[in-house]
Amino acid sequence: MSMIAVGTTGLIAFIVLILLRTPIALAMALVGLLGGAYVNGWPITLFVTGSLPFNSVFPYSLSVVPLFVLMGALALHTGMSRNLYDAGYAAFGHWRGGLSVATIAACAGFGAICGSSLATSATMGRISIPEMRDRGYDAAFSGATVAAGGTLGVLIPPSIILVIYAILTEQSIGQLFIAAIIPGLMATGLYVIAVSVVARVAPQLAKSGPKHSAGARLRMVVSAWPVMLVFGLVLGGMFAGLFSPTEAASIGVLGVALVALVRGRLTLDTLKQAAFETASLSGMIFMILVAASTFNYFIEATQVTQMLVGWVGGLGLAPWQIILAIIVFYIVLGCLMDSVSMVFLTVPFIFPIAMDNGFDPVWFGILLLSVVEIGLITPPVGMNLFVVKLHMPDVPLRRLYLAVLPFLAADAVRLTLVASFPILSLFLVNLAFD
Repeated sequence: MSMIAVGTTGLIAFIVLILLRTPIALAMALVGLLGGAYVNGWPITLFVTGSLPFNSVFPYSLSVVPLFVLMGALALHTGMSRNLYDAGYAAFGHWRGGLSVATIAACAGFGAICGSSLATSATMGRISIPEMRDRGYDAAFSGATVAAGGTLGVLIPPSIILVIYAILTEQSIGQLFIAAIIPGLMATGLYVIAVSVVARVAPQLAKSGPKHSAGARLRMVVSAWPVMLVFGLVLGGMFAGLFSPTEAASIGVLGVALVALVRGRLTLDTLKQAAFETASLSGMIFMILVAASTFNYFIEATQVTQMLVGWVGGLGLAPWQIILAIIVFYIVLGCLMDSVSMVFLTVPFIFPIAMDNGFDPVWFGILLLSVVEIGLITPPVGMNLFVVKLHMPDVPLRRLYLAVLPFLAADAVRLTLVASFPILSLFLVNLAFD
């Protein structure tokens, strides 16, 4: 059997294992180990895979993952996410559809200190879905708002997915974080526009709430200033070159902890919960990272990546056609797989194609992240939709699928803009690093 056939067989075996609901890390490790043994024999494979796990998690830059996860977990368990929601509700709740706008604004703020889409959806769903339903909002539209707003946890920096992309492609985490700012703000603004359109076309789905007094609005907005201060410190420090992404993550954790301590919310129980969530999510990511290194060893041995790059180059496609094909590929894959697994599995194949066609690696990372984000709310998988469904078991998934369509339309507009105008991603990077 040729090496290409062996690599293709391994990929098919991996897909079959995934369809059989085998954990992604186990499927990668199993195919990588057995495939590597078939190609290079057991002695060489055991020698190489004996060092791969250590080498895959050894890079210092990976320390930002548990730090950013811890920052988000502390913000959740110390009530900062609730402060964000209250501030958004005070500012926008009296508009038609204003509670949905407040939810999106709160998701953007929490995503900025969390970096995880699933955590953002779970947190905001717990807070905002009961509020919206109590105020007469359509149940499915309420859930779709949270699911869409939760995707901002992936796009608005600091983003765990961007960290993973940076590690896999050896790019600057700081540059990627800064490049994601404008697309992240665009995503937030387009979601707000989508809510406004829905509220006018179908006013029964999203009603207006009571208007708070100026003093009440000011108090709620002021209560959220520590969160925005931490966010500004983390990103502003990196933008100004005062500290590295790892140092920024450490400062973020310290900032959230100090705010919680001053407010009297940093208890032993809070620390235990935050530590457990950090260990659980970080452990999952590092397990996939270790398994991906074994899987990639097998794929590289079969030269499937080089074959794929050569095949695409031989098609004579224009750059825009390659970008369109990549976008369609990720949207389809996003219907079947979660975002972390997608990035680990595909970037080693897709990134060489992008570089072979002269695409900017930072811009390509933001484009890839934008498509991965869409997959989080794309039926039939749409991981954020499943998270939201846990908070509203009485609402059928098909209603959530329909309710999320306006937000998918907003994503399509943003994706088109990011793909067509790379300067939207690279302007701040050029400003900060030139």
